[in-house]
Amino acid sequence: MSSNSTRIPLLIDTDPGVDDALALLMAFASPGHEVIGLTIAAGNVGLPHTVANALKLCEVAGVDVPVYPGCPVQLLRPAPDASHVHGLDGFGDVGYLPARQTAEAEHAALAIIRLSHRHAGRLLLVMLGPLTNLALALRLDPGLPDRLGRVVVMGGAVTGQGNITPWAEFNFAFDPEAAHVVLEFLPGIDLIDWEAVLGHSFPRADMERWLGADHPHARFYGVISRRFRDWLARERGDRGHAADSLAMAAALAPEAVVEWARRPLCIALEGPARGASLVDWQRQSGQPDNARILRSFDQLRFEEMIRRGLGVPE
Repeated sequence: MSSNSTRIPLLIDTDPGVDDALALLMAFASPGHEVIGLTIAAGNVGLPHTVANALKLCEVAGVDVPVYPGCPVQLLRPAPDASHVHGLDGFGDVGYLPARQTAEAEHAALAIIRLSHRHAGRLLLVMLGPLTNLALALRLDPGLPDRLGRVVVMGGAVTGQGNITPWAEFNFAFDPEAAHVVLEFLPGIDLIDWEAVLGHSFPRADMERWLGADHPHARFYGVISRRFRDWLARERGDRGHAADSLAMAAALAPEAVVEWARRPLCIALEGPARGASLVDWQRQSGQPDNARILRSFDQLRFEEMIRRGLGVPE
């Protein structure tokens, strides 16, 4: 994409994944933001698939955005992926034709550092997957936090009601050490956690109607998300959830946030609750508030942004 100083530079770290795909379509549709790159992590599925999926989504959306492959493994310990939800390839195993575009040679962590210099103080960094690439970038360049304008993270379960273990959310559980490094190095993040996602669900019937739009975004997303939507129907009934989309909405439209809560946050690294996000709600630890936690977002605005990403007519 060509540079436009009036738009906010947006760098997205992602592990596509069907839920990431919808969030990326929302970002591409935002008139006030310029997506300057996608840095890719392993997470929902392995890195070769997440890179291929990011390239394909850029092609479908008709955007010229560089894709930077990142870490293929966690910092320390392996963890299971989410292919049982997203399909073995992360995009529902529909057999799409690979994109013509190829990935960049530069590693994702190095791209984060370089782009933070180019857009120092203005860069909006949105983390939709495990935090491995950002953790590595922070270890390589301790000056990175001073150049980041804002960091939005989809992760955690702030009262311990996890979605991959009884206590932990998938992104943090996939690489808890990476989440620990990010919270240790960054003075503050905006956190959109799994419990906020549950609080901002919508009727699945509405999503089915939106996917009927005569638009290439809606058609492609409808195809790749069918397996995911079937899983939602079996596991979660008549309500739909869009975790990465809520994080993207909060990133793109902070004015639509109804309530934030600032609190100290850390990550459990050992024991049965490994990967759990531990919020000091009563501020008993004496630690500084390092997370601004989303409590409520304008639901109508959220759904409007999803529809725009899918190309649903106004």
